[in-house]
Amino acid sequence: MNESLRQKKVASLIQATLSSQFIHLFQDISAGLVTVTRVEMTKDLKTARVYFSVLGKLDDDSVLHRLENRQGTLRKAVASRTKLKYNPKLIFLRDLAFDHAERIDELLNDMKKNER
Repeated sequence: MNESLRQKKVASLIQATLSSQFIHLFQDISAGLVTVTRVEMTKDLKTARVYFSVLGKLDDDSVLHRLENRQGTLRKAVASRTKLKYNPKLIFLRDLAFDHAERIDELLNDMKKNER
């Protein structure tokens, strides 16, 4: 996807804002870590796809449920930091890149074991 410079700047600002908000939102959970891995903006800057990863023993569904329940608070934080004409709608999506990388590592290790 070819993102404009404006889309990239807004996405970066939203990612930084949400990252700091996640610290407060999930500080009571000591069993894991929730991070914003990337943000993708639509061309009209009205929608932000927020990709997050969960490390540790946290349940992905409970994290997603918590994010969706706090969407209003998170949007308000984004609005106060970005000063955009429209406050973007936040769509939260689980980033599966770490899972894919882990699976590839497992497959490579299995191949090495079988060669011996």
